[in-house]
Amino acid sequence: MAGHSKWANIQHRKGRQDAKRGKVFTKLIKEITVAARMGGSDAGANPRLRLAMDKAFDNNMPKDTVERAIKRGAGELDGASYEEIRYEGYGIGGAAVMVDCLTDNKTRTVAEVRHAFTKNGGNMGAEGSVAFQFKHCGQFIFAPGTSEDKAMEAALEAGAEDVQSNEDGSIEVICAPQDFHAVKARLEKAGLKAEVADITFKPLNDSELAGEDAAKMQKLLDAIDALDDVQEVYTTAVFSEEG
Repeated sequence: MAGHSKWANIQHRKGRQDAKRGKVFTKLIKEITVAARMGGSDAGANPRLRLAMDKAFDNNMPKDTVERAIKRGAGELDGASYEEIRYEGYGIGGAAVMVDCLTDNKTRTVAEVRHAFTKNGGNMGAEGSVAFQFKHCGQFIFAPGTSEDKAMEAALEAGAEDVQSNEDGSIEVICAPQDFHAVKARLEKAGLKAEVADITFKPLNDSELAGEDAAKMQKLLDAIDALDDVQEVYTTAVFSEEG
């Protein structure tokens, strides 16, 4: 799309996440705890826990902090019990927004998420109102300049579904969620280090925003993401480079 650089959007998002490093630790501790509770404390047999631990170590979380979170999840230590809940809605220009939360108080969480939507020009929708606009998948994004041939060979060998070369030179590899760790290992073995490597909800179509609309949408996303119970925010919104 004119003026829409996927790489610029990725860097923008990473920059905002890096600015909120303290909250990143809190989110990861919650995710590790829930992953261990649901799938057991053995990361080798629990892909969700393995991914959460990888993210924690990538963010320089101390090993003993990770181990305490696993023990809490496995019931070996006392701690809050979190449940997963998803909210869906629309932002500026009809851009879809999906919000994943881990909470020990659903009443508080739904009130806070609804307030963030309505205060910032969005609307919360019913369950399923926007989920169909996203694909659950493993996603790897490589910086412009990465060898497309090398990425394609390694990805397809590992069972990836798709390899896309974007106009800005970045390369995107998509796989089924259950194949994420196998694809990641094969890409790393080929010497390819992704800037983004995650199991995510990828928009099927982008909603491009610019100027004032882009600024309003960013404010809405920031307000939702700042809530203590929010783990992940997915959106179809992308911001044009003019915006």
